[in-house]
Amino acid sequence: DADDASDSMADLKPKEVMAQLDRYIVGQKDAKKTVAVAYRNRWRRHRLPEDLRDEVMPKNILMVGPTGVGKTEIARRLSKLSQSPFIKVEATKFTEIGFHGRDVDQIIRDLVEVSINVTKQKLRKKLKRQIAKTVEEKILRSLVGQSKEDIGKWREHLRDGQLEDMTIEFEIQVKEPEQNVETIAQHLAKFGKYHHRVEKKKMKISEARPIIEEMEMDNHIKNEDIIKEAIRAVEQDGMVFIDEIDKICTSPENRHSGDASSEGVQRDLLPIIEGCTINTKHGNVNTDHILFVASGAFSACKPSDLLAELQGRLPLKVELRGLSQEDLYRILTEPEHNLIRQQVELMKTEGVDLKFTDEAIRAVARISSDLNASVEDIGARRLHTVIERIVDDISFEAPDLKGESIVFSEDDVNKQAEKMMGKANLKKFII
Repeated sequence: DADDASDSMADLKPKEVMAQLDRYIVGQKDAKKTVAVAYRNRWRRHRLPEDLRDEVMPKNILMVGPTGVGKTEIARRLSKLSQSPFIKVEATKFTEIGFHGRDVDQIIRDLVEVSINVTKQKLRKKLKRQIAKTVEEKILRSLVGQSKEDIGKWREHLRDGQLEDMTIEFEIQVKEPEQNVETIAQHLAKFGKYHHRVEKKKMKISEARPIIEEMEMDNHIKNEDIIKEAIRAVEQDGMVFIDEIDKICTSPENRHSGDASSEGVQRDLLPIIEGCTINTKHGNVNTDHILFVASGAFSACKPSDLLAELQGRLPLKVELRGLSQEDLYRILTEPEHNLIRQQVELMKTEGVDLKFTDEAIRAVARISSDLNASVEDIGARRLHTVIERIVDDISFEAPDLKGESIVFSEDDVNKQAEKMMGKANLKKFII
């Protein structure tokens, strides 16, 4: 069972996790190292003897740093690596139990729904070949009936895609509206078993194939098995990322205000992070081994202003530093899907060959850094604003520039920057 449980997680070492994160996120080595170790610890826990496995609790993480430095991106990329149930929530969306609004138990209920979808996708991948074979047989039977003559030729044409526009007739199960337990019990007592209504449909093979695939999936995958596996995945591998946790934190002098989204929410989070049982419509979920990662800028308060009990439940505190001009340049050039590449590829769709010189990219980083220092520090998000303003005119004219090659130099960027950096236009950059 330990091996089965750990199979759902990629078998990556901490250094490999860091290398994967480096592909998308610049700098923040300490934060990456901490989450890489937390990730590996979950893999290690699955391999412990069963009696010890239940005793090893995840070390929850608190990431502290200014906005736009990569806190959310680290958690998002980690969840993709592990393929485990993951949910990101805003701490400010919740209110204290007893007040109108969402209570924190909803986090776990939403995580179960995410896990059900993830589990379905995994089972679909596992059964894909088997289902494809069954669907092919059903389509062939609709085309040639029970006759076995020339079925090989029909199969060949079907696989080559030559029969996609042919019309076939097939049966589909009509989903009845949801009925209560009493109605179903009466039906069973009367007929002995529950019958689905069946209808015959005529449509092209290309349109029929996904419908038949869906029906076969439903026949192969039992809902109870999906839910059971989904709850197990949440309890053993679930991850919750709580963003903006500093917004529910108040300084000591305002601690006893009547804000329903503040200290009361912290108190409600305590049992969930510590480990408790949450009742969902799919069954009870134990939160003992769910990994919680919280983050916040803590500009108006300090991490020490959180309730002492909550601080104790987030034992690993990681500081993320603000971004320098060099960091901004690296963000524009190093990640696989960097912003410069995105702009170049977008223009390619219009037939325009757009290029940026290295000096131009450095100028973009310098302007973004200056604006962060003089207006409001919004980290890497400033790059989006600056680049969009710089390519604004070309982006507008692009449909009429097909076949042209445009190179952005440092002078071009500086000319645009002069317009942008003026006080009259500074408001464009205040987000």
